[in-house]
Amino acid sequence: MEAAIISTGSFPPIDRAQWLEALRGEAFARSGEAPVSPSYADLHFEQLRQEPARAGQFPLSGGGWTIVQRVDDVNAKRANAQAQFDIEAGATGLAIVFEGAPNAFGYGLPARPEALAAALHNIPLNRIYLRIDVHPSSRVTIDWIIELMRRKRVDPSRLSLSFGIDPAAVFAGNGSLRMSLEALRASMPQSLAHFFAMGIPATLLEADGRVLHNAGATEAQELGAMMAGAVSHLRMFQEARQPLIYATPHIGFALSVTQDQFLSIAKLRALRLLWAKAQEACGLQPIAAKIHAETSYRMLTLRAPENNILRSSMAAFAAAAGGADTISVLPPNIPHGLPDRRGRQIARNAQLVLSEETHLSSLASPAFGSEELNILTASLCAAAWDEFRQIEAEGGLLNSLGKGMVQQRVTAARQQALAQMQGGKVRIVGTSGQLHLRPDVEKVSTLKAERREVPQDGVVFCDSLPPLRLDEMLDDANIADADAPAADG
Repeated sequence: MEAAIISTGSFPPIDRAQWLEALRGEAFARSGEAPVSPSYADLHFEQLRQEPARAGQFPLSGGGWTIVQRVDDVNAKRANAQAQFDIEAGATGLAIVFEGAPNAFGYGLPARPEALAAALHNIPLNRIYLRIDVHPSSRVTIDWIIELMRRKRVDPSRLSLSFGIDPAAVFAGNGSLRMSLEALRASMPQSLAHFFAMGIPATLLEADGRVLHNAGATEAQELGAMMAGAVSHLRMFQEARQPLIYATPHIGFALSVTQDQFLSIAKLRALRLLWAKAQEACGLQPIAAKIHAETSYRMLTLRAPENNILRSSMAAFAAAAGGADTISVLPPNIPHGLPDRRGRQIARNAQLVLSEETHLSSLASPAFGSEELNILTASLCAAAWDEFRQIEAEGGLLNSLGKGMVQQRVTAARQQALAQMQGGKVRIVGTSGQLHLRPDVEKVSTLKAERREVPQDGVVFCDSLPPLRLDEMLDDANIADADAPAADG
């Protein structure tokens, strides 16, 4: 039954009322005193009221989250010193970001096994969470990790690992893959079988929405693409002749969170509901989504970088309140270059304050009981499910990217966001109204490192979706307007 459903992609439409019912487990009725709907362009809100309070699906445990620090320095020895400092200071996880990764933003650890070994020297791997961020050589990274564990005499089965393999994220971010789509589909089953033979209880495949988000996608587009990516992973397990009931624990998600805390909380809640519905449609008993949240790159600004501290803190709060399992905060100075120790310390301490001083992690579900948030979540679910079904109709995520269909919708969303900023509907503090002033980048401290382009080699190509900050969009539009010839008359 499940194989036929996945093969045909027959995921039924679900209306907003059904999503609301899923949120609360009961019917909702219209009210004459409906709340004012937030004006998010990609969502269509129904004015619905509900009876208060019954527990929602997948209630969050009060166990807190894993505080993850990025390891993305181009110098492995320097990266190791920073990683040791982060662990000693309270971080409970590390994210290895290799060069060439779409989320490396021009930097990253050299993609070599010796660089990985150097960066993890003297790191207590049996006591931390370790994730490998998606990158072009994700598959071979598993072998690097296993060999490193063997040399350290650490049992991989007792580690907390995520390998973050997502060919679609690499394809979208870098615009190329090093094997054809046909060869990729043919080789993945063998790779999955090899992984299962090793018996490692890790997250293997990830549906990563950060590439689309940082390129300008709406929240619904990001979530819809993640659902399409996760379903494609299920198909790979199916082709590897692995029962799908054993596949879902090895699939994870990575998304971006912004300073818009309510929308970010709703996005996390929506992801859990969407994944539950996708599993149900495949005949599976749903299990909760494993979610890694990273603060948005596109929301950060070159001007007034001190404002980025508050933006990222609000985003981290939203990720924790929304129930993310692991959270990574981008340093406030990353738009200026490779973050230095001070920038990374600020990013780490933002989470430590939330974890240790606000008692946020002691609440089972900080967002529970908000009627407006339920409406926002249900509306986001409906829009994201429509995007997911559209991608499925286009042949799946990889095929849709290859045809440029996803890119067209993301580009349209980015242009709509630009129009809102230019029209004054959306304002960036410290940037809007300051475009005539050059950013004072000399006063911002970063590490000495040369920014590198993502690799262009491959055998199959598509239109790439590189990261583009909102303030960059405004600057580019301002320069274009200044260069445009004056109208006659």
